[in-house]
Amino acid sequence: MGVIIIALIGNAAEHGSAIMMAYKNKMDLSVQIATSSGTQIALFVAPVLVFASYLFGPPMTLAFEIFELVAIALSVAIVHMVSSDGESNWYEGVMLIVVYLIVAVGFFFHP
Repeated sequence: MGVIIIALIGNAAEHGSAIMMAYKNKMDLSVQIATSSGTQIALFVAPVLVFASYLFGPPMTLAFEIFELVAIALSVAIVHMVSSDGESNWYEGVMLIVVYLIVAVGFFFHP
């Protein structure tokens, strides 16, 4: 749940502004906002949650399992493929959403 809830709710303002910029046909800014949002979660929020876990219960670690590492590598590879050519279309957006849903379902059923 933390993978989905923190990513969606934690950066709702950034996601909204990325959608608004895409609607105004400013795709470069929209992609930059979306990728920066993910980077913010990975580099700031996750370590803060690890430190906060020492205050509220059993401590969390940043030790990832193989499934989590594969999910991260898959996500980075897909985002690179979509953003490397400098162009975008609706099919690439759908592909990103489908990858997100696959990862979310995988984390839901992963023990």
